[in-house]
Amino acid sequence: MAAMSTDIAATLARHRGYFQSGKTRPAAWREQQLAAVAALVTEKADELSKALWSDLRRNRVEAALGDLRIIAEEATYARRRVRRWMKPKREGVPVFLWPGRTVIQFDPLGVGLIIGAWNYPIQLLFSPLIAALSGGNAAVLKPSEVSPASAEAIARLVPQYLDREAVSVVTGGVTETTALLEQRWDHIFFTGGTSIGRIVMAAAAKHLTPVVLELGGKCPAIVDASADLKVAARRIAHGRWLNAGQTCTAPDYVLVAKPVARDFLGLVKQAVTDFYGADPQKSPDYGRIVSSRHFERVKALLAQGTVFHGGQHDHNDLFIAPTILTDVPPDAPVLQEEIFGPILPVVEVEGVDQAIQHVNARPHPLGLYVFTGDPSVADRIFAATSSGDAAVNDCTVQPIVRELPFGGVGNSGMGKYHGKWGFLAYTNARGVLYRGTKIDPPLRYPPYSRGAWLRDKVLGIR
Repeated sequence: MAAMSTDIAATLARHRGYFQSGKTRPAAWREQQLAAVAALVTEKADELSKALWSDLRRNRVEAALGDLRIIAEEATYARRRVRRWMKPKREGVPVFLWPGRTVIQFDPLGVGLIIGAWNYPIQLLFSPLIAALSGGNAAVLKPSEVSPASAEAIARLVPQYLDREAVSVVTGGVTETTALLEQRWDHIFFTGGTSIGRIVMAAAAKHLTPVVLELGGKCPAIVDASADLKVAARRIAHGRWLNAGQTCTAPDYVLVAKPVARDFLGLVKQAVTDFYGADPQKSPDYGRIVSSRHFERVKALLAQGTVFHGGQHDHNDLFIAPTILTDVPPDAPVLQEEIFGPILPVVEVEGVDQAIQHVNARPHPLGLYVFTGDPSVADRIFAATSSGDAAVNDCTVQPIVRELPFGGVGNSGMGKYHGKWGFLAYTNARGVLYRGTKIDPPLRYPPYSRGAWLRDKVLGIR
């Protein structure tokens, strides 16, 4: 552990020295590194897709949409805008500070630690890296050991494309992550569960290091009686069972109005069959649970309600079928803990008021989804609840919109990123006041009795 910490400290010192040299600050360096990220995930798409198949049995379409193409487009989006983001911003000056001017400049923070997640091992490591690079920072990447094939590919490919003096990769498990968290970073970005998020935040607090925590949570989907039930069922089914339910923005449970509950359940079941066939284990489009430990955790949740559809499982294949649960007790763990697997509890509610009460009785979710034909219903729900982000008549896909801030609130995390929001997360908005010296009225200096009437008039003192 001591030797490992020494190596990590040396890597951090090398990156910090490079950062302090000023070489990461120019727009041209940032643009080149962002272009390199896009090139990596584009030119090595075959290798990365094979790694994602090995770790999660993710098919090529979802590998592109969920990890590779989305990163290439995000890097290109940032590269084309980073000069505009970097441009200092002018603001006004109070009259008593004339002559003067102000500038807000966006300074890089330094060297950041980025701890990725296993469920989208490319996207959730490279997206924060794009934010760090657009801000002019150096970074150390820690891919998740739970997706080992992807971690190996990242560690091998990053040095081939990115500036080795500014970006490096540390692989390993808990021991390596612990050693990384012992260091003094200028920023820490963590994606994962709430329990580990607390450990990361506690480690950051020792050095007063700023953090962005993406922690997920139980994202509710509310299906109002006015909703287009077929569209709601298909979009919820797609969002829930994408990546075998291992998506932080997936709807974790559904609150459906009683009058339409039976029809909705039938339509969700039909959507699952349409997507994955009568035997989803044979579907080339359906993923697997990432590990034996997670398989056992998710399988235990199957017994916490009535299986309306699905429920089949095969440990040898790490397969759990898309499953719909009904008649779930309110205090059941499947309604209390983030499922992060292919189970969808469906809870009937009397109406919008009961749905709001249910959401507010639990920690703030990362996403909140409202399916309704009446826009005022969505407005009413959003006015009475809190969530990291939200969507109306869709779910799971809102992070694709780069102009929107993405991140949690409260128990689901802190800090926002994507697009300019990521740039802002990785820069310090430094306000600078420039004053002239030719005019220096004595009214600001003691004794304050001198020119009191004029000073008091300017300052609004009575």
